[in-house]
Amino acid sequence: MSKLLQAVEFDPALLRKYDQPLPRYTSYPPATELTKSFDPGDFQRAIALGNFRKTPLSLYCHIPFCQSACYFCGCNTVITQRREAAEPYIDALIRNIQQVAAQVAGDRTVNQIHWGGGTPNYLSLPQVETLWQSLVDQFTLAPSAEISIEVYPGLLTREYLFFLRNLGFNRISFGIQDFDPKVQHAVNRVQPEEMLFRAMEWIREAGFESVNVDLIYGLPYQSVETFRDTIERTAKLDPDRIAVFNFAYVPWLKPVQKRLPQEALPSAAEKLKILQMTIESLTDRGYRFIGMDHFAKPADELAIAQEAGQLHRNFQGYTTQPESDLLGFGMTSISMLQDVYVQNHKRLKDFCRTVDGGELPIERGVTLTRDDQIRRAIIMELMCQFRLSQDAIEEKYHLGFDLDLGEYFAREQADLRRLEADGLLRIHQRQIEVLPPGRLLIRNIAAVFDAYLRHQAGQRFSRAV
Repeated sequence: MSKLLQAVEFDPALLRKYDQPLPRYTSYPPATELTKSFDPGDFQRAIALGNFRKTPLSLYCHIPFCQSACYFCGCNTVITQRREAAEPYIDALIRNIQQVAAQVAGDRTVNQIHWGGGTPNYLSLPQVETLWQSLVDQFTLAPSAEISIEVYPGLLTREYLFFLRNLGFNRISFGIQDFDPKVQHAVNRVQPEEMLFRAMEWIREAGFESVNVDLIYGLPYQSVETFRDTIERTAKLDPDRIAVFNFAYVPWLKPVQKRLPQEALPSAAEKLKILQMTIESLTDRGYRFIGMDHFAKPADELAIAQEAGQLHRNFQGYTTQPESDLLGFGMTSISMLQDVYVQNHKRLKDFCRTVDGGELPIERGVTLTRDDQIRRAIIMELMCQFRLSQDAIEEKYHLGFDLDLGEYFAREQADLRRLEADGLLRIHQRQIEVLPPGRLLIRNIAAVFDAYLRHQAGQRFSRAV
C-alpha cells in the first residue's frame, strides 16, 4: 500500500473548521431523500433489471429485539424481555423474504448476507435455524459468500457460537463501546472485561474467519486517558477490524439519550484529542485506517481491497464484495438496487400488518436520476479509495461523461479549489487525490458533489468529526 494512501494527518484547526453535520454516504442520495410518494412498482422493475443483468446479491435481515435499551443507541429497536414476542415477527420476516425472492431470478448468486439489529442473537437457536433455512431455500449462495452477524456478548454461549459457525456464518461483530465500568453504567451497557475476552476466545475457537468490534468515543465520563485504556484492552483482543464511531448526542431524535448525564459528556476539544489518540494508537499497532471510522489489519480483505482500488460501500458500510443489489428484509431495512432505494416500514406493527396483507412492506423510496448515478459513482469512489480518476470512473461505471471541473461540475469547481487550497486534496490532470489531512474530512470532500445538501437542514446528520 502506498505511503500516501495509508497516511493520516491530524490538523485540529482544519478539523474544527470543517466540523459540520453531513451524511455518512453509505448511499447517495442519502436515505433522507427517500419519500412516501415512491411507486413500489419501481422496486419490482429494478429487480427485473437486475435479473436481466444477473447482478449479484447482498442480503440483510433486521432483528430489532433487545432485552434492554443502550442509551447511546441510534438503531431501530424493540425493547422487550418477552422472547415469545419475536415469533410473529420471524414469521412476517420469512414471508417478506419469500415475497421478494419470488421476483428474483434463481441464477443470481448471493455474495453477502448480514444479520443486524437490535440483537440478532436475541433469537433462540431454533429461530435462527428457521430464518437461515428460509434464506438458503430461496436464494443461491456463492461458495465464498461473506456471511456475518452482529451479536451481544451478554447473551452469547459457546454452544450458540458453534451453532452459528456450523450453519455457515463466517464473520462476526460485537460492540464493546468502552471498557470503563463507569462509562458502561452511564450508557446502560455493562459488559465485564472477562465476558468480552471469553466471547472472543469462543469466537476464535469456533473458527470465524473475521471478527469486528465496535467502539464509541464521545460517551459520558470518557477522556483521552480512559479511552487510551480501552484501546489497549481492545488491542489485546486482537480483532481483525475495529470500528470507532463518533457518538452523536441527538436526544431530540433519539429520546433514550435523555437518560445520559449530559454534563458528563466530553467537550468537543476533548473528543478531538480522543480521536487523535485513537488513530495514532491503532496505526502504531499496525492497523490500517480504512476511512471514516474503520480500521483493519494489513492482511484483512478491506485493506487489500482498498489498496487494489476495489473497495465498495453500501448501507452496511465498507465491503469487499463486488457491485451487488442489496435486498433488505424486516422492519426498517433498506434495499439498495442500481437505480432504486426502498425502506420498509419502521414500526413493527406496520411491517407485520402490510406483510400479512400480502403487500411489500415498503414505506418510502427513491428512484435515482442519471445525475444521481453519476454523483454516486464519484462520491463512493472518493469515500472508498481516497482518489478519483476520470478514466477509471468512465471504465468502471460506464458513465462516459467529462469530469473536467469546468464543465459537468462547474458549480463544484470553487469548492474543490477551496479544499485544495486548505491542503485536503490535490487536483491534477484528470484526477482528484485526497491528501493525508483530508482523510479525516472525506465526508466534506464527498459532500462537494452532493446536490441535495443545498436544500437540506444540516441537523438531520451527524457531525463530520
